[in-house]
Amino acid sequence: MDVLDVGARLLAVLLAFLLLPLLVGQSEHKVMAHMQGRVGPMHAGGFHGWAQLVADGVKFAQKEDTVPAGADRRVFQLAPAVALIPYLIVLIAIPIGPDGMVGQVLDAGIFFVLAVLGVGVLGSLMGGWASANKYSLLGGLRTAAQLMAYELPLLLSAASVAMAAGTLSLTGILGEFEWWWVPWQLMGGLVFFTAGLAELQRPPFDAPIAAEEIVFGAYTEYSGLRFALFLLAEYAGIVVVCALTAVLFLGGWHGPLADQLGWLWMLLKTAGLCFLVIWARVAWPRLRADQIQKFAWTVLVPLALAQIALTGVVKVVIS
Repeated sequence: MDVLDVGARLLAVLLAFLLLPLLVGQSEHKVMAHMQGRVGPMHAGGFHGWAQLVADGVKFAQKEDTVPAGADRRVFQLAPAVALIPYLIVLIAIPIGPDGMVGQVLDAGIFFVLAVLGVGVLGSLMGGWASANKYSLLGGLRTAAQLMAYELPLLLSAASVAMAAGTLSLTGILGEFEWWWVPWQLMGGLVFFTAGLAELQRPPFDAPIAAEEIVFGAYTEYSGLRFALFLLAEYAGIVVVCALTAVLFLGGWHGPLADQLGWLWMLLKTAGLCFLVIWARVAWPRLRADQIQKFAWTVLVPLALAQIALTGVVKVVIS
């Protein structure tokens, strides 16, 4: 790669990072407004409430950026960036289309993206600990406990796809992909997608920020743009988890006329999964913290292990 090529790829990744989470946030306003019959988000600015996202941005920018008197100021201010930046790094390794449409091809792409995603929880832990607030600390600890529980089924379900493809590279997995994998790996895909939602603390797995129990979890003391960065990290995480699910279990850019429209198929699959994330927020009630832990260890982990066993059997049979 020459300097211009590297620069173009990094610019494309940065633009996707800045644009796609905002589109998901705007879509969430509209989808939830339709599902819940809320008229406000549908009228801001005129046509279909196009200015709702702008209004939210102005609101966050105008709010005072406060730091609690007893807080560890440096850690408190750094936490939102630690929560957000891992998702930018992960986007570099996710292939969007064929013929090199990826920021950087990595031989151990699965390990890289899952390891970097795990760093994001440090932002919540740092914010909860540095806030000098017992409710924030409790929310941060809940976040850490939830990550530990759901990291295992996430890794196991991704390992099943790596076994099937015989490679840890995301581009290599797409190169080996066959359509008959979709029903065969469906159980692993459901486990991966569900565990990803739990790691993002999205409903129904949002006990770490249960407002009726611990105010707003690790983010209780945050306001203004720093709080907006945590929200942006959540929406960026939705994009990343949905894109990874599409790559690992739905064939990524594979589809009719993949050579010309592969990038479009990838975007459509990612958008469809993002819609499911928003739908789950509206349709499902919140689980308690103990129910979340029980679901991980008694349901998702056994299903992920069963998927690995099935993959091993199928690999032996076809070889």
